[in-house]
Amino acid sequence: MAYILNLETATTNCSVSIGKDGQQITLREQNSPNYSHSEQLHIFIREALEEVSLSLGDLDAIAVSKGPGSYTGLRIGVSAAKGLCFSLDLPLIAVPTLESMAHQPLSKEVDIIIPALDARRMEVYAAVFNKEFQELRETRAEIVDENSFGDYREMGQVCIVGSGAAKCQELLQHPNFCFDTAVVPSAREMCALSFLKYDWKDFENVAYFEPYYLKDFILQGKKT
Repeated sequence: MAYILNLETATTNCSVSIGKDGQQITLREQNSPNYSHSEQLHIFIREALEEVSLSLGDLDAIAVSKGPGSYTGLRIGVSAAKGLCFSLDLPLIAVPTLESMAHQPLSKEVDIIIPALDARRMEVYAAVFNKEFQELRETRAEIVDENSFGDYREMGQVCIVGSGAAKCQELLQHPNFCFDTAVVPSAREMCALSFLKYDWKDFENVAYFEPYYLKDFILQGKKT
C-alpha cells in the first residue's frame, strides 16, 4: 500500500491530492487568476492529510507537476515537494503537466488529445497523445497558425484542451478539431500517474531536480 501526496502548481490552479495505490482519496484545489499558491499550498496539504486522518509520516512519496507552466508556480510546487522529500526522506516523483492534462475526462470520444498551455502572444506549449494516452509528439513551444497540428486532424477527431486552446480555436477551423478551454492541470489526474512511477521506482534526484520550464518565462505580479 502506498500513499502519495500530489502537488500541482504549474498554472493558476493550486491543487493537492492524496492517492492510495493510485486511487484519489482526497483533493483540495483552488483555481484563481491571482496565483494563490504561496498562501494556499501548505494549507491544502494540511487539510488533505487531516481529511483522511493521515500524517506526513504516513506518506510513501511526494509527486509534483514538473511543467511546463508558470515559472513562479512551478518553483513554489517544486520547492515544497523537495522540502518535504528532504525532511521526510521520501522519494520525489515528477509528473509531466501536459500528460496529466491529457488524462482529464472529455465530453465526447476523440482520437487525438492535444493539451496546450497559453504562453506568449500566439505561442502555446503543447504535446500530442492518442486516446490510449500514448505520447505521439513530445512537448514543444510553438507559434499557432492555420497549419498547426494539421497532420493529426487527418487521424480523426482531435481535441485541444487547456488555456492554449483559445488561441488554437481562433485559427483552426477544420471540422475534426474540437476545443475545451476549461481544462486546467489538476492533482486529481496525478494520482494514477504518480503511482505508476512509484511502482516502477522512477524517482528524481531530489538535490538536482528542476522544473521543466521549456523556456524562460516573464515574471508577472498578481492581478489587483
